[in-house]
Amino acid sequence: MNGWGTWSASWIWSLAIVAITIAIHVVGIVFVGNTSRRARNRLLRQGFAFVDNPASTIVLIVVVALSLAVLHAIEAMVWALVYVKLGALPTPAAAALYSVDSITTRGASGLVPDQQWRMMGATEAGDGMLLFGLSTAFLFYVMLHLWKDESQNASPTD
Repeated sequence: MNGWGTWSASWIWSLAIVAITIAIHVVGIVFVGNTSRRARNRLLRQGFAFVDNPASTIVLIVVVALSLAVLHAIEAMVWALVYVKLGALPTPAAAALYSVDSITTRGASGLVPDQQWRMMGATEAGDGMLLFGLSTAFLFYVMLHLWKDESQNASPTD
């Protein structure tokens, strides 16, 4: 397949995967946000003081960040599965490495998909920037609300 037909197929696949990975990410962020809020509220109801225990804030931020890392891994593997299904890369291992390399915009693996699927790597890099931006915004939101809650719950003598 050469010419515009190849380019169109690459774009169609790319945009479909971008939509899927954004959906996965949003569902994951909502799940992580709701779960962490419920856990934090449960601890507060039991009399646990986050202000008095900064380690708990650190643990919560680390758990949220690791959860986001797992989401990124899942999304990279979605791209890798499509590369394998399309025959763009020769092995699942090569597709996984290429996908992680592309989604993080690192681009130094030395792997190159077949000619007709090369646009997908560039699109995956754009998708990765968007997904990492969403993760950064969410992590900032979590930290801001934890610190805001802590400063509101602190006693006036602190």
